[in-house]
Amino acid sequence: MFGFLHIGIKDVVDILLVAFLLYQIYFLIKGTAAIKIFTGIAVLYLVWLTVKAFDMILISSILGHVMGVGVIAVLIVFQQEIRKFFLLLSNKYFSKINVSVFNFLPFFSDEEPDVKVWSIVKACRSLSKTKTGALIVIAGESELYSVIETGIKINADTSSQLLNTIFFKNSPLHDGAVIIKNDKIVAAGCILPVSDKDVKDEDFGLRHRAALGISEQTDAVVIVVSEQTGGISLFRNSDYRRNLSITELRKQLEQFFLTRENNENENETEQSGLGGKA
Repeated sequence: MFGFLHIGIKDVVDILLVAFLLYQIYFLIKGTAAIKIFTGIAVLYLVWLTVKAFDMILISSILGHVMGVGVIAVLIVFQQEIRKFFLLLSNKYFSKINVSVFNFLPFFSDEEPDVKVWSIVKACRSLSKTKTGALIVIAGESELYSVIETGIKINADTSSQLLNTIFFKNSPLHDGAVIIKNDKIVAAGCILPVSDKDVKDEDFGLRHRAALGISEQTDAVVIVVSEQTGGISLFRNSDYRRNLSITELRKQLEQFFLTRENNENENETEQSGLGGKA
């Protein structure tokens, strides 16, 4: 195809798959100490390929044995990142790449606000004004059973009044996370896994690290209200946005709920189709 290089369609696909895999690895380990180790392994591999190309037999043989043992070393060194990778797969992370076209529809200000969205947004606005720290986890397709078990089960309708009461500074549940699932507050005072990523942002406190941690392991959306600044942050799929306005928060939540509803409808349709065939 390209003259003396003889690159065909299969080669192009092969290169793209490798590039995609490397990108996903980088995405998982960026901001952690593992990125330096990964870079060192990549450099060592390139050196090995170079000495092989120049027929340097002795050094090539030594590096070949090192690379052979390196597979086991990689599994040991990157065990946490590998665990996160499979957690993301199990939570259908990659299905989020093919985002529904509805995610890109504009949100018009004259539309009637969604009650479940407005309850959360109203609470966050109030908590932000009073600089009351808050940590709210809205479940996606992940069940979050292990997290729910760490808190106090409530199972009440989502309301701004209840959220404000839970996060009131003298409340015994103030420091934990609230879990919202199927439009209900199912638990409060929950303990979340804390991320070990090296984040350089100022005032990135324990609530923010906990929010990042659960977003790394599940498909949940997490809202943090800073106790120091009153700033509102939103975490999803190992990424986050800081200092959101109330309008931006509402749009992000509307988009999340719309995507979740579309996925649920698709799953119901698939199950109905399977049932009909049976």
